[in-house]
Amino acid sequence: MVAVPARADVVVIGAGIVGNSMAYHLAEQGWRNIVLLDKGPMPSPGGSTGHASNFIFLTDHSKEMTAFTVDSARQYEELDVYDTTGGIEVARTPERMEELKRRVASSTSWGIEGVRLVTPAEVKEMVPFIDESVILGGFYSPGVGIVDSLQAGTLMRQKAQDMGALTVAAGVEVTGIDVVDGHVRGVRTDAGDIAADTVVIACGVWSPRIARMAGASIPLVPAVHQMIDIGPVPMFENTTKEVGFPIVRDMDTNMYERQHGTGFEVGSYAHRAILMDADDIPSIEASALSPTMLPFTQEDFDPQLEDALELFPEIVGDESVGVKLAINGLLSLTPDGNPIIGETPEVKGLWSAAAIWIKEAPGIAKAVAEWMTTGEPEIDPHGSDIARFYEHHKVDQHINARATEGFNKTYGIVHPMEQWASNRPIRLSPAYDRHVELGAEFFEAAGWERPFWYGTNESLLGEYGERVMPRKAEWESRWWSPIINAEHLAMRDRAGLVDLSAFAIFDITGPGALAALERLAVNKVDVAPGRTVYTPLLNKAGGILADLTIMRLGHDHFRVVTGGGMGMRDRKIFQDGLPADGTASLHDLTNAYTTFGLWGPRARDILGAASDGRADISHKGFPFLSSKTVDIDGVRTLASRISYVGELGWEIYVPIEQGLRVWDALWRAGQPHGMVPVGIGTYAVTSRLEKGYRAHGAELELDFDLVEAGMARPTVKDADFVGREAYLKKRDAAPVAILCTLTVDDNTSKSGVKRYMLGREPILAQDGSPLVDAKGRRSYVTSAGSGPSVGKHLLMSYLPPDQAVEGNKLLVEYFGERYPVTVAVAGATPLFDPENERIRS
Repeated sequence: MVAVPARADVVVIGAGIVGNSMAYHLAEQGWRNIVLLDKGPMPSPGGSTGHASNFIFLTDHSKEMTAFTVDSARQYEELDVYDTTGGIEVARTPERMEELKRRVASSTSWGIEGVRLVTPAEVKEMVPFIDESVILGGFYSPGVGIVDSLQAGTLMRQKAQDMGALTVAAGVEVTGIDVVDGHVRGVRTDAGDIAADTVVIACGVWSPRIARMAGASIPLVPAVHQMIDIGPVPMFENTTKEVGFPIVRDMDTNMYERQHGTGFEVGSYAHRAILMDADDIPSIEASALSPTMLPFTQEDFDPQLEDALELFPEIVGDESVGVKLAINGLLSLTPDGNPIIGETPEVKGLWSAAAIWIKEAPGIAKAVAEWMTTGEPEIDPHGSDIARFYEHHKVDQHINARATEGFNKTYGIVHPMEQWASNRPIRLSPAYDRHVELGAEFFEAAGWERPFWYGTNESLLGEYGERVMPRKAEWESRWWSPIINAEHLAMRDRAGLVDLSAFAIFDITGPGALAALERLAVNKVDVAPGRTVYTPLLNKAGGILADLTIMRLGHDHFRVVTGGGMGMRDRKIFQDGLPADGTASLHDLTNAYTTFGLWGPRARDILGAASDGRADISHKGFPFLSSKTVDIDGVRTLASRISYVGELGWEIYVPIEQGLRVWDALWRAGQPHGMVPVGIGTYAVTSRLEKGYRAHGAELELDFDLVEAGMARPTVKDADFVGREAYLKKRDAAPVAILCTLTVDDNTSKSGVKRYMLGREPILAQDGSPLVDAKGRRSYVTSAGSGPSVGKHLLMSYLPPDQAVEGNKLLVEYFGERYPVTVAVAGATPLFDPENERIRS
């Protein structure tokens, strides 16, 4: 039996590519006394690393995932375990060819060089054994390659050992995790117990099982990915390399094919979703090959083999070529398709590094190690943060439903606004039935069903005519309606009522609340009770973690309101920032309150008619950025005069059980004034863009700072706060980029159809070259949408200072064509109502 030390500074559970990468990067960050455990033997202990196909395609439509993948490829190259082969994603359909144009654009946005669209003949030239008559073309990426992930893990493990930082314990099974007062205190194993205040779960498909030992949740499910290796292939008999031709992704059939020495590997994501429980994975002793290489189910793969035969008849159709290996390999799927990384919300010191594929493993491990050490990961991991999950996300029914739905979309053409269909509805606003009656088109946010637009507002289309900026192209008409723009105009003209039930709300109370909030918030929170503060939160390096509002309701009582999508992650930031002496506490009121937004020139008249008249709602009596109680139809509500749409109005917070009564009262009061129900398409897109409001995950992320975002206030508060030192330095220096609003001058495509960008497209110079700032960041569209009140399609983008000049002419690339754009605003001045007179009326 292997001996384990009695004490460690950090225990990493799992010695696949993720665990080995974690051990190495923790050592690089200065950690010592690291213990790496795995129940299997080295170098291949039995997890997914041992059977992965090991190829890496660099481009993803996600900026975050591309950054992790590019960094991983760099690390593999430095370890000399990466063989660059090139790769081609081939298209069988016109729709896929259009999608490949998007792949080229994303490559340009994220700095992936050398990519191009190729003809069937060019594909044939690079892959001579393909039947080019089956395809219409492809997307070629020269940086694609194959990694020896087992060797990479071995080298990283050895490097950490050479630093004197790592003890490796193979053949050791974890039997429990000790938690005391919400903090991890040790790991129990069949070889002895290890006291440790920091533990990293990096054991892939087994991660949920290990997390449960600590009372935490890692919401993933093991799933089958089928793969066969056939051979020997006659045309490869004299090969000297594992891969001598570009790797092919047959995207329309959800498959990939590649040379594998003298063999030919075919993998599929097209079969039915085959899910397992982590507790049902067989032991090493009971496995014929390994615990994650399960018996092959031929009937699931037969249709895919026919597709492979069609594309590669010379190889797959050769009767002399036999099956060398056929497996149902296990991998990890999550409810939203992203990795699960970061410190668990349930247990301090317990970190997750799970649902990570070979292609992004070292990059993510580096980020997690930085996060654990300094709190400053170089790559923003917010889309993968384990703290993003609400409780309903952690339920097996939800995990399995979303994993099943997402599996066949692995190579799918997924629209940026595409909605999940499974396991809905989950969370319903008290006004949900009213929304149904009004013909709402529901989008999901944090499990809430949110109206994106209302079918009953179709009558507004006649009122506003061409001002609704109708769209004819199918792609950008998908998950969209001109009714959104009509609702926008009606709100600007009269008033709109918006359901904001997806907000996350939590109160911070106690004598230590003010000091804790001042320490977290950039802007001053020590204001008079009844005032509302909009503030960003930063990390130590000055990167933007979040933006939200804080209302001071009493001397020791504050209410935080933040967007639903990152609500639980923001909650963790505040929870972690509370004093250890217990003088402040956090109370999550997300499920206790609903929120309605009332905005527009007639909002004051409507609120006055709906309320009992006791609250002074005049501009003088209820100024901007203030809050007070307002009684509406016998219900005591809290109204905050704030606006994310650029109009006079209020957010109204209501006890959720009384929400329907308040909605109905506001609805009745609004009818004489022409008020309309308004969806999130107006609230979060069109009105926001016209006002130049920044959004977290779009304009606001760790890559950028407040000066670049145009959010630096004239002065900085005296109180210290996280990121203050870095922020002051950035204020003293010239910005490396400036956030701008651009207008599309002519969106007519070569076909004559007007096209409307949706976001993430590259911004180019007039000569078509990418714009790159002094930090190496490329300019891309952070947000895009209609501006009905200004009559332009609007884009936001960070530009290098020499390009961030009002009136400057640039280009945006969209589906392979380039469209002229103009810098309308450099900085934060709104295009619509630049003096903010409407908000303050």
